[in-house]
Amino acid sequence: MLKKYFYFLGVLFFSFTLSFSQTLRVKIIETSDVHGAVFPYDLINNRPSNSSLAQVSSYLKEQRLDTNQIVFLLDNGDILQGDPAVYYYNFEKTDTLHLIADVMNYMKYDAATAGNHDIETGHEVYDKFNQEINFPWLAANAVNTNTEQPYFKPYTTIERGGVKIAILGLITPAIPKWLPEKIWSGIRFDDMIETAKKWVKKIRATEQPDIMVGLFHSGVDFTYGGENENTDRNENASKLIAEQVDGFDLIFVGHDHAGWNFKTKGPAGRDVLILGTTAGAQNVAVASYVLKYDKMCMIYDKKEISGELVSIKDYSPDPDFIKRYEKNLTEVKNFVNRPIGKFTESISSRDAIFGPSKFVDLIQSIQLELTDADVSFTAPLSFNALIDKGTIYVKDMFDLYRFENLLYTMKLSGKEIKDCLEFSYGNWFNQMKDQEDYLLKFKLDEKGNIQYSERTKSPELDERFYNYDAAAGIDYTVDVTKPVGERVNIIGFSNGNSFDINANYSVAINSYRGNGGGGHLTRGAKIPQSDLSERIINSTEKDLRYYLMKWIEKEKTVAPKLIGNWQVIPQEYWKAGKEKDYKILFK
Repeated sequence: MLKKYFYFLGVLFFSFTLSFSQTLRVKIIETSDVHGAVFPYDLINNRPSNSSLAQVSSYLKEQRLDTNQIVFLLDNGDILQGDPAVYYYNFEKTDTLHLIADVMNYMKYDAATAGNHDIETGHEVYDKFNQEINFPWLAANAVNTNTEQPYFKPYTTIERGGVKIAILGLITPAIPKWLPEKIWSGIRFDDMIETAKKWVKKIRATEQPDIMVGLFHSGVDFTYGGENENTDRNENASKLIAEQVDGFDLIFVGHDHAGWNFKTKGPAGRDVLILGTTAGAQNVAVASYVLKYDKMCMIYDKKEISGELVSIKDYSPDPDFIKRYEKNLTEVKNFVNRPIGKFTESISSRDAIFGPSKFVDLIQSIQLELTDADVSFTAPLSFNALIDKGTIYVKDMFDLYRFENLLYTMKLSGKEIKDCLEFSYGNWFNQMKDQEDYLLKFKLDEKGNIQYSERTKSPELDERFYNYDAAAGIDYTVDVTKPVGERVNIIGFSNGNSFDINANYSVAINSYRGNGGGGHLTRGAKIPQSDLSERIINSTEKDLRYYLMKWIEKEKTVAPKLIGNWQVIPQEYWKAGKEKDYKILFK
């Protein structure tokens, strides 16, 4: 009888707790690496596009109309660079509210993390932007060197519909390898893993969130660039944090443009969902939770957790968004369609992937003239760009030179110049056994077949094309039958002077490379990272694209030409490999 009584009480208690429980659906939406894709319009090619924040706005309205779910909106960095629209508001029209700040406020972002390309815009731009947004901009490991406190907010908590989420922001700490110090002066970028350990413990203890979110402008592949799980300040430490730092339910990643949706195990054996977008507002990463709140225990039990990447191309632009920013688009169109000169012939970045090209040599010639340096280094910053002959417009400068780099003049020895080139061509060209072999260094599987990207279905190169550095000012050959480190033969300077391996020379080089980006100076020439700043003789005040534009305006008519200072040998190998690989890459 007593047993039945306690059983009855148990049933009553269970029924009582069920009656006071509440099931909630939560959707956390991330944009990342938008790179200025505000409008459904390709400003460089003057045609509509199918990815933009205008379309994301339509998706958000749809989600927010669903009253059966709670929606949070986050951004994961690299939104202030990459499109003429943001360039215009970064550097041309600076006396007004930044377009991106207005757009993100209008879309009601809850929080965002700063990205390395946001920092690349310089203090004047990102400090102003940070004051203009109506939500916290996060980066716990970006530390103010004067106060030893985070330069941006470290984390934020948001409570909506009875659900409390905590968001820790982290930025890739590799910024000092890529950007000149004056751009990030007063900021130290600490290791992501150590920073996460510090802040998660504090957040869990003081905030007690229902969902702990990592918003990391950092990729998943911690081996990229020769790094590993023990590398201090690893560039792409997001997955390492998920697996080494207990407490996360969800980690949004960015920076690598790869598109991620998978789960991994945290140190306590709990699942951690990892999500990340590609780039240019092509998709959004969405984490969906079904939470059951037990009032007796006063906790949410995460019953269902799922992730997805939602394609934006099928969403029409939000008409309210378009109407609100119509004048902004017209103003930017007028800016990019301003004529600045003429080209006597077309140039293509495709040629630069396989060897000497008029595309790269135009930049080399301008760099040498601007700096009066002995040698110039540059790489193609576009993979598949074509600038037609005839009138050249401001928009064409974004094809000719994609990124906002300063132009350095640096001091390098003859040996360091050669070692940089050996490093570049070692990552660029395959060691060819015969004319049937690949010219380019593709990623190959264990059978020797080219690997194809699962996401883009395109062949994968072993190194990013924007690290294919060539030189001007010196004459040299690259022998693709030789092993890595033995390919480059420098004959002398193009003006007829001899080249001394032991002498010091001035070198024109962009700030990304000059600060160690790509590893040419650090891993190739073996210059310690800490010594690079001492090698800088001079730097431009504005980005190189600005000076390229002014140079073309001054010249009025430009005849692109091959400098002809370097060649790939044996020539018959190069021609055969180029023809074969061109078909593989561009079909």
